[in-house]
Amino acid sequence: MSPAAPDSHEPAPPPRRRAAGALPRLALLGLLGSLALGCAREQPPPEAVRAVRTVKVVAAQGETVREFAAEIRARSEVALAFQVPGRLLRRHVEAGDAVRAGQLLAEIDPQDLALAQRAAQAALQAAEVQAAQAAADLARFEGLRAQGFLSEAELERRRSAARAAEAQRAQAQAQARAQGNQAAYSRLAAPAAGVVTAALAEPGSVLAAGMPVLRLALAGPRDAVFVVPEDAVDALRALRGRAGAAELRVWGDDAWLPTTLREIAAAADPGTRAFQVKAELGAARVELGQTATLRLKMPAAAAGLRLPLTALREHEGGSAVWLLDAATMTVRLRPVGVAGVDGEQVIVVAGVDPGAEVVTAGVHVLTEGQKVSRWGDDAPPAAPR
Repeated sequence: MSPAAPDSHEPAPPPRRRAAGALPRLALLGLLGSLALGCAREQPPPEAVRAVRTVKVVAAQGETVREFAAEIRARSEVALAFQVPGRLLRRHVEAGDAVRAGQLLAEIDPQDLALAQRAAQAALQAAEVQAAQAAADLARFEGLRAQGFLSEAELERRRSAARAAEAQRAQAQAQARAQGNQAAYSRLAAPAAGVVTAALAEPGSVLAAGMPVLRLALAGPRDAVFVVPEDAVDALRALRGRAGAAELRVWGDDAWLPTTLREIAAAADPGTRAFQVKAELGAARVELGQTATLRLKMPAAAAGLRLPLTALREHEGGSAVWLLDAATMTVRLRPVGVAGVDGEQVIVVAGVDPGAEVVTAGVHVLTEGQKVSRWGDDAPPAAPR
């Protein structure tokens, strides 16, 4: 069955006619839109070249001066303690007191020591009585032996008893003497003249034998004690014993006094990794505990390279500097080892070689590989960050 034919009376739709020039107009509109959008979007400016100040590291020649903080101490200092245990009864001196040799410094409770001394004396008396009785018995038995009333074996036994009693008497005598010394140890006296630098126990404290009670700085020579980093130890050992190798200025005085390095620690302190050094002061008039500045002339190689403090920045818990690559005019970060600070300069002992160019200003706004220019060169200024 064929489909129905369309109604012959309904008019046919007119054919579509493509408007002339429609496609060129659409292309023109798209081009105009793109140009408008491009004008609205601002092009990013080129990255500015940051100007930095730099300094060229130069190896120091000859000698350099290093200064260290020092403290005046006694050359000989002892900790005083009782030789016997007991309760601290009295302390007759305080920290800072000057004492003379033999002066009474402290006392412990002597009651127990006195009782022990009396017991030892009583034991000695008993031993002496027994020794005397044994000696009298031996004399009587020797008479009986001469008359034939006693055997030789019995007489020998009596002689042994007399020798044992004499030995017991000697033992009791020694114990009584030792206990007498113990009783005398209840009084602590100064072994020599000096100054009490510390009081380490208070009255009422129960002390064990040998527990420090006082610290005494003995009268005599004084030393200036200071510490130096590891990199300076070898240079100081070369100066040890050389008269006038160092100078000292005590706080409040403008005069520099010549000193001699007397002692350098053989091992570094486990906590600070620094070495303790002592310089003798001779007849200089200084006070214990006084602070001072010690000045040393050291070879430049031992002192390390010096850079301005502004060149340092913190990096991963340590110190670092920015090095300038003159060929590419870019910067790179270099960790360094720092030995100390001298005024406005830092002493660098590792990480930087002589001849390197180090950035000294603007170190906190640089990034790795950033383009820079030297201050004063023709370059666009860097935008603030």
